[in-house]
Amino acid sequence: MKDGTYVPLPHAEKDHPKVRFGKVGILLANLGTPDDYTYWPMRRYLSEFLSDKRVVDYSAWLWQPLLQGVILSKRPFSSGAAYQSIWNHEKGESPLLTITKDQTASIKAQMEAQFGDQVVVDFCMRYGNPSTKSRVREMVDQGCDRILFFPLYPHYAGATSATANDQFFRALMTEKWQPSVRTVPAYFENETYIDALAQSVETAYAALEDKPDILVTSYHGVPKRYLMEGDPYHCQCQKTSRLLRERLGWDEGAIRTTFQSRFGPEEWLQPYTVEEVARLAEAGMKKIAVIAPAFSADCIETLEEINEEIKESFEEAGGEQFTYIPCLNDQPAHINALAEIITTNLKGWIG
Repeated sequence: MKDGTYVPLPHAEKDHPKVRFGKVGILLANLGTPDDYTYWPMRRYLSEFLSDKRVVDYSAWLWQPLLQGVILSKRPFSSGAAYQSIWNHEKGESPLLTITKDQTASIKAQMEAQFGDQVVVDFCMRYGNPSTKSRVREMVDQGCDRILFFPLYPHYAGATSATANDQFFRALMTEKWQPSVRTVPAYFENETYIDALAQSVETAYAALEDKPDILVTSYHGVPKRYLMEGDPYHCQCQKTSRLLRERLGWDEGAIRTTFQSRFGPEEWLQPYTVEEVARLAEAGMKKIAVIAPAFSADCIETLEEINEEIKESFEEAGGEQFTYIPCLNDQPAHINALAEIITTNLKGWIG
C-alpha cells in the first residue's frame, strides 16, 4: 500500500530494496534569516543573499570583490544591530523564523484535518536555515513522490518567487528519484488573500481613536530596470492596492502605493516609502497607517525598517500619528487563504 511506509515497488524483484513513496509534500518557502545577529552568522547570510544573481545581477568580476572586500566588512555590523533590535531573544531566532514556524504548524493542522497522513507539511528558507535542499531531502525520505512548492510571496518577482523556485529545482537535481512537482503561482489578486488584508486594516482602524488620513501600502522595492525588462512585480503590487481599496469601499486617493528597501546606486521603483511619508506629513497628513502587503510575515523590513526608520522619517517631517499594521502572519484569515490556495493547487493529486 502506498502510504509512505517502506514497501516493495510494484512489479519489482524480491531482492529490490524497499522504498517509501505515496505521500504528497507541501513545502512552504520564505526568504530566509541569519542564524544569529553577530558578525559571522550575519556575514554568511548576507554573502549568500547578495551573491544571488536574481537579487544583484551585476557581473561577478565587478560585484564580488566589492561585496566580499568592502560591503561584507561593514554591513554585518549595521544589519546585525538592526536584527538585534527585533530579535526573538526568548526563542533565540528571528521573528521571521518564529512566524514561519507558526504558519507552518497552522497550515499543517488544516491539511492533516483535510487529507490525513497522506500529506507532509514543512517549510524552508531560500537563504540560511533550514535550507531548501535539506527539506526536499527529508520529504523524499518520508515518501513524498509529489511535492507542492509554495513560495510565500503574494506577488511574483525574479528576486523572490523565481529565486526560491530556482533553489527548489537545484535541490531536485541531487535526487536519484525525483518527485513530481508543482509550484504555486503568485496570489496577489486572490479574493481570500485580499479579504484577509482588508480585515487586518479594518481591525487596526477600529482600535484607533483617530482615523488615519491615508493608508500607505509599502511594498519591497526592486530596481526600475527589472520592470522595464519584463518583471511583473510592479503591476501586481498596483493591482493589490486597487483591489484592497475596492474591498474596503474607499474612494480613489485613500491609499498611496510606495516602495521601500532601496539598495545600490540605480533607480528603484518609486515613490520611495521613506520619502513619501515625509511628503505626506509636510502636506498636512499628520496621521497615517502603513501596511506591507508583499510580506507574508513580519521581518526586518517591516519591524525595523517600517516601524523604526520610516516612522522616524514621518515624525521628523511633522507627522503626529504613525500606525503600522502588522503583516498577516498566522492570523486565521491568512491561514485560511493560504490553505485554500494550497488545496486548489493540489487538485488531481489528492482529495
